[in-house]
Amino acid sequence: MAGNHAGTSIGSMQLVLDLLHETMSSPWVYLALFAVAVVDGFFPVVPSETAVITAGVFAATGQPALSVVIVVAAAGALVGDHISYAIGRRGGGRLLTRLPEQGRRRAVYAWASRGIAVRGGLILTVARYVPGGRTAVTMTMGATRFPRSRFLMFDALAAGTWGIYSALVGYLGGLAFEQDPLRGLLLGLGLAFSVTVTVETARWAYRRRARSLPAATEAGARGSIGDA
Repeated sequence: MAGNHAGTSIGSMQLVLDLLHETMSSPWVYLALFAVAVVDGFFPVVPSETAVITAGVFAATGQPALSVVIVVAAAGALVGDHISYAIGRRGGGRLLTRLPEQGRRRAVYAWASRGIAVRGGLILTVARYVPGGRTAVTMTMGATRFPRSRFLMFDALAAGTWGIYSALVGYLGGLAFEQDPLRGLLLGLGLAFSVTVTVETARWAYRRRARSLPAATEAGARGSIGDA
């Protein structure tokens, strides 16, 4: 009984892998990757990074072409980010005021605003690896009327590095498990998750330190007054 169940599971998994391989071998996969990357720019529920990593895993077998996957993913991300920027420019300010004061989305947009004020367009690159961060940053840049020419320059850098990173993470996983694409995909997703956790941890530590500095300064000032 257990053997039959295991055999059925393995057969189903093999069917999924065969379907994935057939999909990745089709030239239409490039159009699909482009569309997913575009939509993810303003509707972050669509998992563009997972799609690009998956394509990278199968690129280790020769199809699809790794270089084309990188270019298509980066181009789609660039277009999607500009759509998000345009949405923010037209009505992002009103959208931000409707978000709950204590909600996570409001906190993400507040982080994006502070980052843009302190580091300008460079925050775009960091936001690529923060869940929901990319949309928050691009939309906030539009709402705050960040110069479009500078946005294009920084976003081209961010989209390009993201495309290279996502495709190569999958490609390395595919090379490591050339005969087992499923394990290669799991390795690629694990590496991407690790990078995201690292960036989120660094951001949390920075935010905590930024909050503690004013308190420490105020305490020091009070101590100086008391000594006087």
